[in-house]
Amino acid sequence: MDQIGKQLLRADLHVHTCYSIDCGTPLERIVDHCLRIGINCIAIADHNTIAGALKLKETAPFKVIVAEEILTRAGELMGLFLTEAVPKGLPPGEAIARIKSQGGLVGVPHPFGRLLFGNPNKLTSQEILSQVDIIEVFNSRTPFADSFARARRLAEEQRKAASAGSDAHIVGEIGRAYVEMPDFNGPDDFLGCLSQGRIFGHRSSLLVHFASTGAKIRKRILGDSSLRSE
Repeated sequence: MDQIGKQLLRADLHVHTCYSIDCGTPLERIVDHCLRIGINCIAIADHNTIAGALKLKETAPFKVIVAEEILTRAGELMGLFLTEAVPKGLPPGEAIARIKSQGGLVGVPHPFGRLLFGNPNKLTSQEILSQVDIIEVFNSRTPFADSFARARRLAEEQRKAASAGSDAHIVGEIGRAYVEMPDFNGPDDFLGCLSQGRIFGHRSSLLVHFASTGAKIRKRILGDSSLRSE
């Protein structure tokens, strides 16, 4: 596929909204921020729900990919181009099957975790990677630069498309990582366009994690809908 004549997207492929348990960002603020900084494609990947992504897709004046960050028994998977939510707590193979059954793509976000020692994510086995479409090679909330190089090598070795995302849980994080890529139509075209993309990214401050913790505490006290816009 030739990029000539196709609009270039600046796609942040990992964004959370107030529909995630640890995020308080209203949907309208996400739209305003994206328009201000020139992000014209986002994958909304809330934890274990697609409700916010579906709602934003109806109103946003740019491309919204309905995604979900799914907690499986072996770590977090990402489903993209979903029409139905995938329940948390499934074995990874079953979660992958449910993503594929609805025509979605399977990604592994932050494949080497965020811990200095060890990797809690068990989704980098050959059995799982053989069923994966995308590996996130840059995640702005990952504090260790070595993780980016390892993720890039993994994507290249496995011949998987490489993605990037801010993993934003507060609005100011959106756009700290993105892929500049040709416009696409649907999941099959997306993979081809993503493979032509250029990744840009900056690490976020460790302080952003305090905002996530604060949102989680507030929702537990006041209820899960306390930070949602109506």
